[in-house]
Amino acid sequence: MGPTASGKTDLALEFVKHLPCDIISVDSAMIYRGMDIGTAKPGPEVLARAPHRLIDILDPSESYSAARFRDDALAIMRGITAAGRMPLLVGGTMLYFDVLQHGISPLPGADPALRAELDARAAREGWPALHAELARLDPAAAQRITPGDRQRIQRGLEVCYISGRTLTELHAAAEVSPSEYRHIKLALAPAERSSLHQAIEQRFQAMLESGFLDEVRGLRARSDLHPGMPSMRAVGYRQLWEHLQGSTSLEEAVRRGIVATRRYAKRQLTWLRAERDVRWFESGSTRLATDALAYARARLAEWSA
Repeated sequence: MGPTASGKTDLALEFVKHLPCDIISVDSAMIYRGMDIGTAKPGPEVLARAPHRLIDILDPSESYSAARFRDDALAIMRGITAAGRMPLLVGGTMLYFDVLQHGISPLPGADPALRAELDARAAREGWPALHAELARLDPAAAQRITPGDRQRIQRGLEVCYISGRTLTELHAAAEVSPSEYRHIKLALAPAERSSLHQAIEQRFQAMLESGFLDEVRGLRARSDLHPGMPSMRAVGYRQLWEHLQGSTSLEEAVRRGIVATRRYAKRQLTWLRAERDVRWFESGSTRLATDALAYARARLAEWSA
């Protein structure tokens, strides 16, 4: 586990070299076909050496949920363990890790009409105003959600309006469904936040050089996609889409994309720090692979003793 641009894929490849592991992607954007550059999806040469499950499973016009991820991941994990191998879950979508370990609350489904209404209100009033409304209805949820996190603000209000109860109440009332697996949890993060910020900026620029803008241009040319869809809300895609529709200059779109990625990384780290039984490793360390493998082997030895 770790924030974006922390080196998770590289470490996973080292694990595959030395342990009988099969990789399962835990990434809510890599599930989409045709969204390759902006999601930092592993290239064909990497996938040939270490296939990743749960990437390229949906068209960007489709939606996916944490509950569906849990069902899909558990089915794959059972197949891997039945073959005598170990599932290696790799990614940065912390909600997916959470539901895999603890189950998921029975929340109401999405309401497209209500979401469109909330989007229209946000266009008139701004997302901070909707965040303030969420703070009145569900103070605990609003405290966890930043005023700029439009997707989670929308979901929090949607749940309140549909169910008459808050996200906080529904989560508290949910029965926990413990995982059928034991987990060895490794988290990657740089020693200094400035190093992560630099890595994020460098990777964003590298994506642009690799054709990220053309990738978004191709998606935008489709008649069945629009910026309100979950796939097109992915960090980087949303900002470049705004540039292509004439709302911002490319320079400003890139700046916003980098800032949004940094904020996303901050949210990932905040979630990770609340995780229990996690062993932290410094990304970029020359001993990262050696130390992480040694820790995993020691834990596995404890279980088999």
